[in-house]
Amino acid sequence: MTCGSKYDSGNCVADILRDIADAQTDLVSDCTTSCEQSIADLLGEASPADNFDTVPVILYCKGNCKPFKGYGARRPNLGFVFSSFYFRVKSVDEDNCAVLELLREPGDESNPHDPVDQDTSDLEVTGVCITVDLDCFCHVTCLPAINALD
Repeated sequence: MTCGSKYDSGNCVADILRDIADAQTDLVSDCTTSCEQSIADLLGEASPADNFDTVPVILYCKGNCKPFKGYGARRPNLGFVFSSFYFRVKSVDEDNCAVLELLREPGDESNPHDPVDQDTSDLEVTGVCITVDLDCFCHVTCLPAINALD
């Protein structure tokens, strides 16, 4: 069963994230998943004036079905490791490995314990990327498209 519009790898999470990555790099995507509205907003189909550039996603680990939390450190403060439940898809390769950029609230130095601990209204990119195996995830939640690159 295919979950994405263009891909049928046998991994729904990977297929949806490929669709998002394509849309975020201005490629045409005709997604037919629950993420359809976020992708349509990103592509400017609903309101072209919004200039959205990111579909924030939450991933859920297989087995425990809990939200995945990524960790990273920014230069020059490499001693401070922060975490986030929200990600921007950078790329997905043919082996279902994805590069995800951690998203954070501006100026927030806390490490959330739950996705609802983070305010998603003004998420921004961090420049911190992680690589994940998408075969480890069973679910993806797409948040409304935002402008995270400014």
